[in-house]
Amino acid sequence: MSRLHVHTWGDDDAPPVACLHGVTSSGRHFEPLAARLAPAYRVVAPDLLGHGDSPREPPWRLDDHIDAVEDSAGGARLWLGHSFGARIAFEHAARHPGTVERLVLLDPAILLPPHVALWAAENARRERVYESFAAAIDRRYEESQLHDAPRSLVEAELRDHMVEDDGWRYRYTQAAVVTAYSEMATSPPSFSDVRVPTLLVLGADSYLPYDHLLDAHREALGDLLEVVTVPGGHTVLWDALDETADEVASFLARPAADT
Repeated sequence: MSRLHVHTWGDDDAPPVACLHGVTSSGRHFEPLAARLAPAYRVVAPDLLGHGDSPREPPWRLDDHIDAVEDSAGGARLWLGHSFGARIAFEHAARHPGTVERLVLLDPAILLPPHVALWAAENARRERVYESFAAAIDRRYEESQLHDAPRSLVEAELRDHMVEDDGWRYRYTQAAVVTAYSEMATSPPSFSDVRVPTLLVLGADSYLPYDHLLDAHREALGDLLEVVTVPGGHTVLWDALDETADEVASFLARPAADT
C-alpha cells in the first residue's frame, strides 16, 4: 500500500485525532482546527490518494482510500472526516468494531443520491486553471457556495494547495475526484454497525443532502448521536470555523458516561 503524505500538529504524546479531508482538498485543511485542539490532541491529517503530496496513480476505490489512511493514521482511536473523508472514517469504524472511541462527521457524504453524485462528478471533469491566484479564490467562493468564510483563511490554505504552471492549478488528480463521487453513491455500512459516540455537524445551507439519512442515523444510534447545525455551507471549517471547532473540542473532551 502506498504511503500517504501526512500533516501533523501538536504534541507527540497527545492523543491522536485522525482527520480526513474531502475531495479536491488536502490534509492542510485541518491546520486551523488543530490550533484550536492544541495542546490536548495531536492532529494527524493525511493527503488522500490523488491529492496533495500523496501518490497520484490509481486505483482510487473506496477500499483503497480506507487501506491507505489506516496505514497512515498512527493508531488513532478518535476519527474525524469532512465530506468524502467522513465516508472513509465511517467505513473505517465499521470495518474495525471497537477500535474507534469517538467519530466526528463534518457535513458528511455518507451516501450521495445518484443525481447529486452525477452532477458533482460531471462538474469535477472540467479542468480548473486560473489566470491568477486571486481569480482562483474568487471562483472557489462561487463553486463552494461559501458564505462567511474569511478570505484570509481560504487563501492561507489554498496557497499551499495550488501551483503556478501556465496558470494556477490545484494539486489533485481530476480522475481521482470523479471516481470518488461514484464511490460516494455506493451503499455504506449500516448505521447500526457504527454504534460509537458520534458528532454530526451539518452546514445550515449546505448543498450536500443529509435529510434522507438523518432519521435512520438517529434510530440506530439513539443517545450516541449528537447533531449540530452551524452557519454556512458545506465547508464548515471555512464558513463556521469557531463554531465547528468549539463543538468538536467539547465532544472529544466529554466523559464517556455523559454520551
